[in-house]
Amino acid sequence: MSSPGQNLNMSGVMQDERIERDFSARSEEEQQAFLEQTWCDQCQEVNLGMTNPNEYLFKGIIFIEGECNRCGHVVLTELTEDDF
Repeated sequence: MSSPGQNLNMSGVMQDERIERDFSARSEEEQQAFLEQTWCDQCQEVNLGMTNPNEYLFKGIIFIEGECNRCGHVVLTELTEDDF
């Protein structure tokens, strides 16, 4: 049996891990918005769109990562409270 302090440490470590989420569980409208409203650092252009979305939670922040429709580089969207 572990002490409560050890449990707190374990949960703290777990929060630093990447936790996969189900992008397809979002509404169709919400999925489209995230797939279309993007920023590509490589192209330096907005709203080029992304393919192959992968949603995950990392350090308490939800991210959607995919590939730029134009150049194929990684596109990363960080969801803020405004997105909820």
